[in-house]
Amino acid sequence: MAASGRGTGDERFFAHSGSQSLDVLARLAGAEIRRPADGREVGPLTGVAALQAAGAEEVSFLDNRRYLPLLSNTGAGVVILGPAFAGQVPPGCAALVTPQPYLAWARIAALFHPRPAVAPGIHPTALVDDEAGIDPAAEIGPFAVVGSGARIGAGSVVMAHAVVGPGVVIGSDCRIGTHASVSHALVGDRVTLFPGVRIGQDGFGFALSETGFVSVPQLGRVILHDDVEVGANATIDRGSAQDTVIGAGSRLDNLVQIGHNVRLGRCCIVVAQAGISGSTELEDYVTIAAQAGLIGHIRIGRKARIGAQAGVMSDVDAGADVIGSPAMAFREFFRNVAALKRLARRPVAGGKAAGDHQGPDADG
Repeated sequence: MAASGRGTGDERFFAHSGSQSLDVLARLAGAEIRRPADGREVGPLTGVAALQAAGAEEVSFLDNRRYLPLLSNTGAGVVILGPAFAGQVPPGCAALVTPQPYLAWARIAALFHPRPAVAPGIHPTALVDDEAGIDPAAEIGPFAVVGSGARIGAGSVVMAHAVVGPGVVIGSDCRIGTHASVSHALVGDRVTLFPGVRIGQDGFGFALSETGFVSVPQLGRVILHDDVEVGANATIDRGSAQDTVIGAGSRLDNLVQIGHNVRLGRCCIVVAQAGISGSTELEDYVTIAAQAGLIGHIRIGRKARIGAQAGVMSDVDAGADVIGSPAMAFREFFRNVAALKRLARRPVAGGKAAGDHQGPDADG
């Protein structure tokens, strides 16, 4: 079937607010306007697009030197960029110059494509307990379930097939994605749970007896503070004897696992397939890269960064950057890598480098 609609912000999927003036965009982004060098007038802008695809009525951005070659050939009417690149804008293109181009792009893209409006009300197929409290300005979608004593705040949306368990509190302006489930949780305002998220299930706790394992009751909750986002199919276990806490503004990527009693500070980032074991604490502004694993009962200091696939087995100091398994300081890790490479090149008996050794079946 032939493609139709917009390439960026296809209107079949994304709402569109209509055209915007350059002055409005500049005020929103806090950016300086530099008019086209050839004197061309910049008319109303209709949307956003990538540098290589944008047309004369669209806005694009540049925030990475790697893509600088695309700037000279862009057909965009306006480009958002930093002061270092402002002198390289083509003559027929206006510039919005700001020290934070990506932030400006986020704000402008959201202006053109606001998130879908809430349609207040409860769908006829939804199952809402009589003891649940649903704000009149909230939306409950098809086949959603809301348990007894649950509370859903104004402007929040519980999407199709999502389940909000008994007693759960959802604040205002939240989005609970399709097929997500939330139990044993208190959720703040402006929280987004993407499809398939699981919040509040049992933590992984058991005792060993002579006849096998005995599950330990998990009696804590999950607390999600304001402005948290949790990616698709991520899981956050409820606490065992205390709460699992995700600090305000934190972002969890798809397929992240958070164990029981874990505590994240403000604005932490946990990237895809990373796992944090029980009772580990992250201070504010910590970054955990993809596929990293953290054992339980350790503390990660403020603004520390954990590299991809790192195995973290002890506390990490504030501001430290670590990588590898077991995790170590970046410089130490790469010194070790260089040393191994030198060893692999060292000649051994027969005049070959150590890395050139072949077993008896190497040619077979």
